[in-house]
Amino acid sequence: MKTEQSGLFFSRAKKVIPGGVNSPVRACKSVGCDPLFIQSANGCMVTDVDGNSYIDFVGSWGPMILGHAHPDVIEAISNVAQRGTSFGAPTPLEIELAELVCDSVPSLEKVRFVSSGTEATMSAVRLARGYTGRNMVVKFDGCYHGHADSFLVKAGSGIITLGIPGSPGVPEDIVKNTLSIPYNNIDELEKTLRARTTDIACVIVEPVAGNMGVVVPEIDFLQTLRALTAELGIILIFDEVITGFRLALGGAQERFGIMPDLTCLGKIIGGGLPVGAYGGKQEIMDQVAPDGPVYQAGTLSGNPLAMAAGLAMLKVVRRPNFYAELEEKSDWFAGKLARLAENADVPTVLNRIGSMMTCFFTDAPVRDFTTAMKADTELYGRHFRQMLAGGVWLAPSQFEAAFISAAHDRTCMKKALTEIESSFKKISA
Repeated sequence: MKTEQSGLFFSRAKKVIPGGVNSPVRACKSVGCDPLFIQSANGCMVTDVDGNSYIDFVGSWGPMILGHAHPDVIEAISNVAQRGTSFGAPTPLEIELAELVCDSVPSLEKVRFVSSGTEATMSAVRLARGYTGRNMVVKFDGCYHGHADSFLVKAGSGIITLGIPGSPGVPEDIVKNTLSIPYNNIDELEKTLRARTTDIACVIVEPVAGNMGVVVPEIDFLQTLRALTAELGIILIFDEVITGFRLALGGAQERFGIMPDLTCLGKIIGGGLPVGAYGGKQEIMDQVAPDGPVYQAGTLSGNPLAMAAGLAMLKVVRRPNFYAELEEKSDWFAGKLARLAENADVPTVLNRIGSMMTCFFTDAPVRDFTTAMKADTELYGRHFRQMLAGGVWLAPSQFEAAFISAAHDRTCMKKALTEIESSFKKISA
């Protein structure tokens, strides 16, 4: 595998970009190698600047549910781009996408588009505070909701990948209004909410954690969370930036049958372009300016390119049997992967729901942040490098998800499984 051109680009990038990357986990520090620079992608494959092609299980961190460069999405972007790329004014496209999103996600009555998942979560929290008149936010250890100040308390994803306990530059006056408690712990949840009811504006949660690796909610955790917040007048926010339109047409809330008060979306609703959204009950959303006093704005919100790409993507996933077929191929792949690990006697735990999964290098069940942290990151780094050499691109962090897309067929999945088997054998030797 040649990496000369990627190496040259990385050296050049480090002179003008912090760490040589525009998002920290891309630096690949935790897996013991330098990043690859990608030239192109199509279907389930990505190709780097040295001409190496890889089966892609990153999927731009989740949104490429159709695979890369889907013809419907590319055509939609091309058609709109010829008419202009940004207007800073309303367009019919944003109405059409809003109608489609609200029709698809059970809890959404109104939605506001923004330009990223971080914008969506920080705006939803501000709205919850404005609506309730309370200041405190409750989140869960290991859940990542973007890089806004109040969320960088026991956050997941890049924070734990880099071994950073939080972040300098976050004032104590902001952090003091954020409580982080264990995920999947009903006793601690009830204790916290009942003790601070009059202070807590909202609870924000990844209904399926995807930023400490995939951690699935245990029986009754989300149901209890919904019941308690409803009883105590606390806004429940589902951060479905990863799970929205990934686990079902209506996201995790459809899959689990739970209706949050507010929902955050991102990544996927732009068909791979920068976009996010937050929405929910009309009475809460009507507090957003210009209808209400809670201010939020963005020049690129509702960008026509992102709206067109999102519309094209949603029309494909709404076709009959789309999610059933995605579930079937994901189940097949995960089953084969689990058996390979067992036969090779490699200490792994495979957490999966739908088309997202994480193979943790540990011999103990992973149900929360504490147990996720027991995974052997050095072993994962070795596995990552061996898979990369075999033409399979995994997330450069133990604490991320692998994603199956509609473009992953049996041929490419069998090839990936062959490389996984080879890697496991080397590890167990």
